[in-house]
Amino acid sequence: MIAKTEEFVRQTLEGEGTGHDWWHIQRVRNTALTIAKEEQADLLVVELAALLHDIADWKFYNGDLSIGPKVAREWLEKLDAPEETIRHVCDIIATISFKGAGVQTPMTTKEGKCVQDADRLDAIGAIGIARCFTYGGSKSRDLHNPTIKPVLHSTFEQYKSNAGTTLNHFYEKLFLVKDRLNTQSAKRLAEDRHKFMEDYVERFLNEWDGK
Repeated sequence: MIAKTEEFVRQTLEGEGTGHDWWHIQRVRNTALTIAKEEQADLLVVELAALLHDIADWKFYNGDLSIGPKVAREWLEKLDAPEETIRHVCDIIATISFKGAGVQTPMTTKEGKCVQDADRLDAIGAIGIARCFTYGGSKSRDLHNPTIKPVLHSTFEQYKSNAGTTLNHFYEKLFLVKDRLNTQSAKRLAEDRHKFMEDYVERFLNEWDGK
């Protein structure tokens, strides 16, 4: 089941150009499994959810939150996965995404917490910075515009319709991630990555001002 799902996801997402590609999935899978072993979570559910969590991301389907769980369910049913496993994986996929500074997305299971933390860890630090600018470039967003201020979105509708600058995304999401992680192992990993982003943005703004 894992091998077939890996191949399905690889074929679907390989070469994707916004930072949600196969290698993102691979990193999230590896980190999620590392966290899951420490948390004593169900490794099958964690690995399947990590592999399938971006198989149909709402960002590329007009904000449709149902499309990811739907595609994942269709795939897992083809593999004759147990209904309990399918339901658990789909629940994780439906809840995993960051949906705005003022929107809570709590995971109710250990497995969900492991996958959500792994996904969020890949959004911060050095790789997170690279993915942030890759996504911004794919959407033709300005690197920075001092006249456009960050917005801490209070609803998912506001967040998904946001078209602000790439640098603003640090304030609107990436700097918030550290304090929204679920597991102690993820929180430990996040400390250094968060500091790296703070130093990067400080240097970015200094260079922007010609310093």
